[in-house]
Parts: sequence; structure tokens; C-alpha cells
Amino acid sequence: MAGLVKLEHIQIRRGRLRTLRIAVPATALALWLLSANSPLAWGPGVHQQTILWAIQCLPSGMRPFFNANSNFLIQHANDPEEWEKNDKYERMRHYIFLDRYGQFPYLKLPHSFDEAVKQYGRGRVARDGVLPWQIGEYSLRLTNDLKGHDWNQTKLDAAALAFYVTDAHDPLHTTQNYDGQLTGQTGLGERFGNELFERYRTFFMFRQLKATAIADPTEYAFRIVLESHTWVDRILLADDWSIEGLSGYTGEYYDRFYSRVGNIEMRELSEAAHDASSYWFTAWRNAGEPALPAR
Repeated sequence: MAGLVKLEHIQIRRGRLRTLRIAVPATALALWLLSANSPLAWGPGVHQQTILWAIQCLPSGMRPFFNANSNFLIQHANDPEEWEKNDKYERMRHYIFLDRYGQFPYLKLPHSFDEAVKQYGRGRVARDGVLPWQIGEYSLRLTNDLKGHDWNQTKLDAAALAFYVTDAHDPLHTTQNYDGQLTGQTGLGERFGNELFERYRTFFMFRQLKATAIADPTEYAFRIVLESHTWVDRILLADDWSIEGLSGYTGEYYDRFYSRVGNIEMRELSEAAHDASSYWFTAWRNAGEPALPAR
């Protein structure tokens, strides 16, 4: 159909699952994407916790510096959220709508930014999100900070890089149905990304793994978003099943929801911490492993 874009998503209501295809004017969809609220991020506590866990994964040559500056890193753990207030382009750096590029594993989307722009146009790529490329860019920034012994900028960019890496581990940051708004589940971003963690954070366990070198920061970021994207349908189903028979999003709803997807969130946050640490380590190694100051 000329001038139309087909959206495929899961329509879930009262235990029934069916595929729904909706054709909407391409111009209307573009305007909706431009005017829609930013995909809801993990809550601030998630980003702070990820940084604390990430520090534990660092090698001995890096950990003292990051430990000494942990409070600074925590204070700046959510800087990119603040940047959105003054930078209208910032929000597109927090997500990527993979399901706007065909079917999993989305082979139609080039992992080279220049190739993606050449194929789809800069406006389309921007609207559908640039998160993996942003991670690649910040990995290079952190490398240059370390090479130049710019320790204050190192701390700021390390915190921002951890933020973007953690967002890549949020399954809802990889889909155009980021808030459940396409399946009648509006508010899912807050329920999964913030409320679930805050209610059950004492039960979240961290699997500490040693930071490892990343060969290609951008390509690895695409691996992260593709892996986290595989959980989207399960989260949508769990949310729908958990509200069944209830009048609202009560404590019972959250108990049900946690029992169904708490393990997903715990796994993604643990892996986010390890990956953030690995990006820090990779930047340090690519900078020549400079001796870091005591603070």
C-alpha cells in the first residue's frame, strides 16, 4: 500500500494472544514518533546500582580510581536524562526501535551508521533511535579522555557510557511498543523499568564477572540490544497475565509480575554491570593502560 506503514505487534487482552496488523499513514506515524514521550528509561536507582556493580568487575589497575570516585559516578549516573531537557536530540540516543526494521534478527538494518543513513535517510534513523551507535561513540570518547589524562572528563564520560549500556539492556528500549501503548498496556515502561526494581531491589543478586575486552564497541552494542529484544514479548505477556482479575496495579499485581519477569530484569541488570565495566576496561586498554590517579 503506497504511503502506508504496517505495524505488527501482539494484541493481548484477557489471556488471548493474536497477531494484529495495523496500517497507518506513514506521515502520521512519523508525527507520532516525533511527538511521543521519550521511551521510559530504567529508574535512577537502576543506573546507580549498575555503576556500583560495574566497579566490582574492574581489574586491579582500574578499580581504586573508580572506587575512590564512586560517589561522583553515582551523582552523574543519570546525566543523559537531564540532558534531554536542553537537547532535543538526546532522547533518540536512549533507544532503538529494532522492530521498525523488519523481522528478527533485523538484517535489513546496517550496523554501520553511514550505511544505515544511506539506506534509510538520516531522519528515519534518528526517529527510530541510535543507541548502539551512541555507545560506540562514547566508548571512543572515554578512550580519548584516558589518553589525554583528562580525569574529570573520564569520570563524566564513564558515567554516561554506563547509562547508555544499561539502557541497551532494557528490552523495552528496543521496541516501538516501549510503553505497552500499542497493546493497551500503557505504563509498562514505568512498571518494568522502575517500579519492579524499587519494590524488589533487595532480592536482586549480582553475578560478578571479570571485565573483558570488547573487540568492536558498536557491534557489541548491537549484540546487546538484539539479545535484550528477545524478552519483549515475554514481558508483554507477563504484564497482561499479572493484571488478570485485578482492579488495578496493586501489590498483588507486582508480586505476580516479579514472579514472571523478575529473573529477566535481574539477568539484564547483572549483564549491564558487566558490560559497562567491560566498556570501561576496553577504553582503558585502548588508551594504553595509563596509570590512573588516586582520585
